[in-house]
Amino acid sequence: MGNITRDIELRYTPNGTAVADLGLAINRNRKDDNGEKIEETTFVDVTLWGRVAEVAHQYAGKGKPIFVEGRLQLDTWEDKNSGEKRSKLKIVGENIQLLGSKDSSQGSSQPSQGGQQKRPPQEPQRQAPPQQADRDQRRLDENDDLPY
Repeated sequence: MGNITRDIELRYTPNGTAVADLGLAINRNRKDDNGEKIEETTFVDVTLWGRVAEVAHQYAGKGKPIFVEGRLQLDTWEDKNSGEKRSKLKIVGENIQLLGSKDSSQGSSQPSQGGQQKRPPQEPQRQAPPQQADRDQRRLDENDDLPY
């Protein structure tokens, strides 16, 4: 759960599947050994697929609070300039919940209608695009000898 750090980028794969990338700022407040408050912020990249990506692009935006449920994915590559191996941990979101009300984001002093918050209809979970499913299956096949 955190706040969106930049405008959501929506694009489509050649087969028409929506993909959205967004940044998430996750705040953690704690006290140190002396009792002083410390606020830590962690920045995480999130990728959404399918209808969930389209809903996020349509209804959420920079600065809005959002809850993302998903899985962690480690991307690795070789840097073109230095030749070093690089990696990045990101979230592949499977479900989202839009937080806050539409009225509060516009700075309006008008009360919301009946205190009800308009949310997009919930979509059933969708499977990852075929390319991702194929990669996941190859990872499972490679790890067949794992005891768990």
